[in-house]
Amino acid sequence: MTQLFPNIGFNQLPKSAYIHIPFCRRRCYYCDFPISVLGDKTDIYTASSITHYVEVLCQEILVTPFQGNGLETVFFGGGTPSLLPPNHLETILSTLDQKFGIFANAEISLEIDPATFTLEQLQRYHDLGINRVSLGGQAFQDNLLETSGRLHRVKDIFEAIDYIHKVGINNFSLDLISGLPNQSIEDWIFSLETAIKISPSHLSCYDLVLEPVTAFGKQYKPGKKPLPSDEITAKMYRISQKILTDAGYDHYEISNYAKPGYQCLHNRVYWENKPYYGFGMGAASYTNQQRFTRPRTRKDYYEWVNKLSKTQGLIDCEVSSKTDFLLETLMLGLRLKEGIKLSFISDVFGKQISQKILDILAPFIKQSWIELPPNSSLIHLENIDRISLSDPEGFLFSNTILSTLFEKLEECGN
Repeated sequence: MTQLFPNIGFNQLPKSAYIHIPFCRRRCYYCDFPISVLGDKTDIYTASSITHYVEVLCQEILVTPFQGNGLETVFFGGGTPSLLPPNHLETILSTLDQKFGIFANAEISLEIDPATFTLEQLQRYHDLGINRVSLGGQAFQDNLLETSGRLHRVKDIFEAIDYIHKVGINNFSLDLISGLPNQSIEDWIFSLETAIKISPSHLSCYDLVLEPVTAFGKQYKPGKKPLPSDEITAKMYRISQKILTDAGYDHYEISNYAKPGYQCLHNRVYWENKPYYGFGMGAASYTNQQRFTRPRTRKDYYEWVNKLSKTQGLIDCEVSSKTDFLLETLMLGLRLKEGIKLSFISDVFGKQISQKILDILAPFIKQSWIELPPNSSLIHLENIDRISLSDPEGFLFSNTILSTLFEKLEECGN
């Protein structure tokens, strides 16, 4: 295969792997992820379903044609990975280590939901190598949790946090959602202030997105009651930035905050547009300059893995074009606080493209939505090496900035 960029590290084999664990007790009303709903009971069918999924997942890992020199990050997402029995987690980690190798100091993350695991279960996860957990709290109001279709309540969040502390997992992230139905600014401030008291090392603050296939997407319209207005959700975003940065969290990505030394290394792989493995139902991967997403149902996924085994792991999918790579690099990189290094763009695509990007973004620079390095100005664009979105306004209007940038670049034929 001809490589588009033979002289840069993006052609290296991945050092990160995402593992999708699709099982959930129920589907939350805002969720459009590929999941399998198990219901509230644990029975023989549930156990056998999970066992079979893990067997097929490990089969997929083993038939992957790539070899690696070690994984630096592993991320178990879902779904609800904390429904996974520890012995199955051990099997998956062992298979990954057998196939690729896992570095001793690798960041190994597990998404967990309150009321889906015991103290003993979490201890076992930790013993197996889980050194980072992401807790799906979402809100600190029982009515908002119930409205969102969450099974847990606020007391369960605090119990889960108590377990995390008892086990001794210091790298702990907490998820919160703004813009929920009937959520007030006061609710949001209370959730943020409660989170600060809990003091996780990392916080992810997501604004509700209405996907058409979800219960919320079918029931509500953006900005219309009982959802907060666009003005209110924008205010919630600005409040998050103010409260959390004042509390010592670094706003290092549009939706993510971290204490010093606790940025999510795995997610940075995505934002830096580096290659990664993806395994499991609905998982996406980026290898050999090819992006590929697996089937979103268990039945289709099982059939796909069976065919994959017969072709010795070969996947027929389209290689990203040079334009795709440019747009992906801009879209993902501008999510980060440090933004995009223009010298990299110039090295890969030519100085003309870097200049074109600056010309397109000039109006947003004047609006202070785009930040330039210190001692830089629009008068001397050729001396600008890095661009980033301002915080919070640039982040808040990132969709407007990116859509304009993409439209103008595509008009120019790049």
